[in-house]
Formats: sequence, structure tokens, C-alpha cells
Amino acid sequence: MAEFRQYGHQGRVRVTIKSSTGTAYVDYRDTDPLRRMLTPNGKIQARKRSGLNAREQRLASQAIKRARYMGLLPYTSATL
Repeated sequence: MAEFRQYGHQGRVRVTIKSSTGTAYVDYRDTDPLRRMLTPNGKIQARKRSGLNAREQRLASQAIKRARYMGLLPYTSATL
């Protein structure tokens, strides 16, 4: 069987971090994994595309919104 993973399949983006107490959180200041969760137009990817469960998706979308508000991530990708 041929392997097609090398052609465009990026895999799951790890955005949740476990704290010392065991709770999962998403750091809004770590922009590299959050930037990979955005589409080329700047939209947040759906759960099917990102591979996250519902709780992780909520945490990630809240972190992206916080990073956008703080100016760490753009609201749109194109600059006019």
C-alpha cells in the first residue's frame, strides 16, 4: 500500500499543555501552534480538520481570540 502522508497531511496540532496540577490549558502567547490552526484566510479550523476534541477546541479558539486581541495573531491574512 502506498503511503500518502507525505503529500499534504500535516497531522494533529498539539496545542494543549498539561500543568503541574494536571489541568489542560492552551497558552495564548505560544503563537506557532495557534497559527497552524488557522486557515490561509485567517479562520479557525473546524474540529474535523484540527483533530481536537470538543474541550480542546473550545480552549484553542479562546486562546486564538485572546492572541488576536493582544495583537499576537492577525484577524485576517491579507493586508490591503
